Amino acid sequence: MNLEEIQAVWSEMSDQLENQKKLTNEIIMQMTQQRYTNKFKKITFYETIGALICFAAALGIILNFHKLDTWYLMLCGGLTLLFTLFLPIAVLRSLSRISKVNLVESSYKDTIVHYSKEKKHLLMLQQFGMYAGFIVFFCAIPVSSKILSNKDFFMMEKSIGFYLFVAVVLVFLFFFVRWGYGCYKRITNSAEDILKELE
Repeated sequence: MNLEEIQAVWSEMSDQLENQKKLTNEIIMQMTQQRYTNKFKKITFYETIGALICFAAALGIILNFHKLDTWYLMLCGGLTLLFTLFLPIAVLRSLSRISKVNLVESSYKDTIVHYSKEKKHLLMLQQFGMYAGFIVFFCAIPVSSKILSNKDFFMMEKSIGFYLFVAVVLVFLFFFVRWGYGCYKRITNSAEDILKELE
């Protein structure tokens, strides 16, 4: 084998190694993209179920809105309706956008910038939902009372049992929203760790 043949074989082997390296990098990127996307699948599933429950509640309010016969009941009904329609849609859209951050087609810097923006937006929505949930709880009580029993909550006499019920629900709601927000933080931090592996 002369020098030219050795150079030709060496060049061919070098090209094959380069192609193998590119293929390996593509496979690694695709696997990383899949791992990243999977981080948001479970929470998206639960949020979709929650959204369906909210939409069913909103439909119930819409169909019975005529029963809300005073301005304050209409206001409570409107706020409850707004919350049960707006927040689930906003959260699902935000989850969709953050889970579709493309690792393969974007540069590392663009991916991190896009991810950071979407993470901030998603966590901000969750914080808004935490605080708004308490307000909506107090709006939903009179709406439910009027729709289900045709009684004006504000004119009813309340028992000690009612106040205990509200206290228990508020304590539960407090811990539930903190737990939910913690889950979102863990998921987004875990997804961010996957992105940092690409550095």
